[in-house]
Amino acid sequence: MNTHSISRRTFLKSTALSTAAASVGHLIPARALGSNDRIHFAVIGCGGMGTGHLSSLVKRSEADNIKVLAVSDVYKRRLTRAKGICGGEGYLDYRKLLERKDIDAVLIATPDHWHAKISIDAMEAGKHVYVEKPMTHTVEQAVQLRDAVKRCDKVLQVGPNGAGNDSYWVAREAIASGRIGKVTWAHASYNRNARICLFNDHQKIDPAAGPDKSGDDYVDWDMWLGHQWGLAPKIAWTPEHFFRFRKYWPYNGGVATDLLYHKLAPLLIAIAGPNGEYPRRVNANGGLYIEKDGRDIPDMFMMTADYPSDWSLFLVSTLTNDAGLPDRVYGKHGTMELGGEPSLRWNGAFKEEFQAKNDGKDEVRLPIKQRRDLEGNFIDVLRGKDKLACNADLGCATMVAIKMAVESFRQSKTMLWDAKAEKTVAA
Repeated sequence: MNTHSISRRTFLKSTALSTAAASVGHLIPARALGSNDRIHFAVIGCGGMGTGHLSSLVKRSEADNIKVLAVSDVYKRRLTRAKGICGGEGYLDYRKLLERKDIDAVLIATPDHWHAKISIDAMEAGKHVYVEKPMTHTVEQAVQLRDAVKRCDKVLQVGPNGAGNDSYWVAREAIASGRIGKVTWAHASYNRNARICLFNDHQKIDPAAGPDKSGDDYVDWDMWLGHQWGLAPKIAWTPEHFFRFRKYWPYNGGVATDLLYHKLAPLLIAIAGPNGEYPRRVNANGGLYIEKDGRDIPDMFMMTADYPSDWSLFLVSTLTNDAGLPDRVYGKHGTMELGGEPSLRWNGAFKEEFQAKNDGKDEVRLPIKQRRDLEGNFIDVLRGKDKLACNADLGCATMVAIKMAVESFRQSKTMLWDAKAEKTVAA
């Protein structure tokens, strides 16, 4: 498995080092959330994604009766910018933010290798959590975080956007009622093809920033790495790693965790239900064919997975051509197209069986409704008005399959899921 993963004992022990988790008093939520109460937010990680979320939360403050009280980032310039957006307090060390009893929920948009630790620390400090995808950096962390949600009895939303698309929830009802027969496989893709790779172009390097700088140029590099908690190896200041972390294995799983997580989570909703399903066997292939700029990650990635309930999956993510595969589910009696209104059509010799389940029709289109985005869904769940679009069980099941694919690619091996021990083993 990933050489940068850490033992369960080390990881759980590291969460206790958080100031927020140090006292029993912080295990109790700051206050109960009523349907009319204002929800106090904080945002941890204020790069591109985090700033987008922060701006969105501020814009919806009045309509959704929320307020952002605090922000945290290890890069002072981003912290200053974030404070200006929300008018709240800023913290270089997120643990100081978690000490505040007036914060109900945190939105976490840090690099992947920090997702699990900050999420657990936040829940142990009595906060509800919205964590960006991917749920974690490793399989082991995903299982630990899933279990921590149950232990702390907190709400945790994971952020793959497709989980909020009604198409997949409508598809779930149709598949569960047998409208395309037994599902046997599905495929999807998330491809890009920019003249300058978006992992470079969208993550521009600030040459003035660094751990030896002062004022807004200061970066707490050791904290960002998290090496003292075993989250990533300790290395000298490397701007390329800091600003473009999605290209390097110690912090990210490349296109698999950054892009395909968006595809697998909603497909699991459609085929397996809101809690997902863990894979039985995963394989991946691909390579670095074009973007040879010193990165670790491939620019061509394909994965297959087999599931215990007898269906298989094929997912593709490439940075070399943006023509992709549709989100499509194949049943014994019919085929379903997803993304917009689900479209169902009979297949093979099973027209009669398809018609029997679809009001005598050869082809049907299922209406969908507009759902709240994932931020809105999270807010509604905190007020008891909705169910999570991507809960911890779905987030973990998605993470397990995606990370198994990453390890299959890196090790050139088939990866198997030991369901009893809840760990990955090489075939």
